[in-house]
Amino acid sequence: MSAYRFEEQHTPPPARQVTDVAVERFEHIFEVDPKLMTVHVAQQLFPNWDTLRIAASRGDHLEWMHRHWAAEAVSGQKLLDELDAGDGDR
Repeated sequence: MSAYRFEEQHTPPPARQVTDVAVERFEHIFEVDPKLMTVHVAQQLFPNWDTLRIAASRGDHLEWMHRHWAAEAVSGQKLLDELDAGDGDR
């Protein structure tokens, strides 16, 4: 077990601009660019370990939601294919 060091855990890695509105600090974890969220949404101090914990549990949460609320899971690719084929006009 490693010691908790406030500065180490509350200083995220440098952000890499991915699009005009998204940045990536940790691999495969995208967030809205904080520069765009300064007026209406106060930014919280969030420890790095908690960001990684939440991201790691996304799959479990989605699986739980599907088991409890979805009669079927629809593939996003299937929806896009239907739109491309013109089936989405109904």
